[in-house]
Amino acid sequence: MTGKRIVVPNRFNVEIEEFAIDESSIGPEEVMLKIHYTLISSGTELAIYTALDKGVYQEDSWCRYPFRPGYIAVGEVVLKGKRVGKFEEGDLVFCYKNHASIARLNTERELCLKVPEGLDPKHALFARMATIAMTSLRKSEVELGDTAAVIGLGLVGNMAAQLFTLAGAEVIGIDLYSRRLEIAGGCGIPHTVNASTSDVKEEIMRITSGKGVDVTVEAIGKPDLVPLALNITRQNGEVILLGTPRADWQTNATDILHQIHCSGISLKGALEWVYPTLHSEGTRHSIERNTMIAMKLIMENRLKVDPLLSHVIKPERIKSAYEGLLNRKDEFIGVVIDWSEE
Repeated sequence: MTGKRIVVPNRFNVEIEEFAIDESSIGPEEVMLKIHYTLISSGTELAIYTALDKGVYQEDSWCRYPFRPGYIAVGEVVLKGKRVGKFEEGDLVFCYKNHASIARLNTERELCLKVPEGLDPKHALFARMATIAMTSLRKSEVELGDTAAVIGLGLVGNMAAQLFTLAGAEVIGIDLYSRRLEIAGGCGIPHTVNASTSDVKEEIMRITSGKGVDVTVEAIGKPDLVPLALNITRQNGEVILLGTPRADWQTNATDILHQIHCSGISLKGALEWVYPTLHSEGTRHSIERNTMIAMKLIMENRLKVDPLLSHVIKPERIKSAYEGLLNRKDEFIGVVIDWSEE
């Protein structure tokens, strides 16, 4: 079977290439998928598109050029191996696959879940971003009635803000872009601060009656925002790095360490992959379980994703989508690629 997929051959260049999967090579535990939709993960994909992640030039790196981006897909089972029991032909499957029109999937070794009946497959894609965001909640010690600030209200940051709200925290969302703040408010986030027009620390102290928040989540991956995160967090609070730091930043580390030490603040990393991918007996948290929880919350509309879906595009529009996500952040937020006619 022949298909199309997206490739980033070098910096600021993105193309579509043809490829093939030999249907006769599908193993007994594998399925062949006709991909319907994929979702752009702007943080990871733009870091590779712009070469912000220096791994694109390293021979042994997972993201070296040429790179085939994407890791969120929903596809239809069109062929299945003889030992596949959890899917039937025609089922829609959520999985971690690239931006492509077809894919092969090992149903025993890879994360894959049937999309619940009645759930829009485009909405199901957002479970991946919620799973990434959920790591910050899992890593925190937040309790009912605590205050939490989330810096950056893109897909992951918005999801983190919603999840902390669902966990009983009073959440403050912080961003530079008014549209993202409006969307956050529409998703139930009680407080928002526009960092382009307001003094963030002053606003946080006003909202928290001068105490600072119990936990701050940095959801962008900008190292130079760590001082801000520390400055708005109360004594003995937490700062959680949800966004992956990539850009170089030079500073006096002693000042930061001194503040952490004297304030008793815990600085924590929250990478999704700290948890096992597949769930097993005796495991409390896994990416698979987190995904199932996220899917259920989306299905029940307790986790709101429709306001985050800003664009549905054809694969040929990938260049304009990347440029929009990079340069028009008030307009481009959640971009889904429609492969259904490919």
